[in-house]
Amino acid sequence: MKTLVLIILTALFFGLAISTSAQNANHDQGMADCPMHAQHTAQDSHHAVVEKHGDEAMGFAHDKTTHHFRMLPDGGAIEVTANDPNDKRNLQAIRSHLSQIAVAFAKGDFSTPVFVHDGVPPGTTTMKLLRTQIRYAYEEIPSGGRVRIQSSNEVALAAIADFLRFQITDHGTGDRLTAEGTR
Repeated sequence: MKTLVLIILTALFFGLAISTSAQNANHDQGMADCPMHAQHTAQDSHHAVVEKHGDEAMGFAHDKTTHHFRMLPDGGAIEVTANDPNDKRNLQAIRSHLSQIAVAFAKGDFSTPVFVHDGVPPGTTTMKLLRTQIRYAYEEIPSGGRVRIQSSNEVALAAIADFLRFQITDHGTGDRLTAEGTR
């Protein structure tokens, strides 16, 4: 009797394992055919590239820092802070990187965001063309730094807004997609 019960339980176990394996294979095949699954997989892959390239280009790890992209009526700001305010190494790297970014952007050099995002971010072409109409200023803030971007030129402001909205979305920061103080 014990042997018969053991045989039945073994058969049930293997039958369940085969059934689960077949269901998983069917699920995986179904997911591969699902356009949303492919889109999410591509987004995950792109986000991993952005994080990897960002860490390389910026000189500090994305998981030890916090990025914010602020939309403001006169332009905006790129802010990065160290998650640990006592992390002197990342604090120094943040401040060095952002001060270099302010200088590069003022010269029309957007090679860092092109590398990080593996493509030309919206707004950068216009920002290059109108670089004399845009001011970039590096500022130290507690636990990090900021690049303040300002202009009174409406076309430049639109390009800055496009650039910052792209950064907010591509980095997934959750920052406002409209200028602070507006609806």
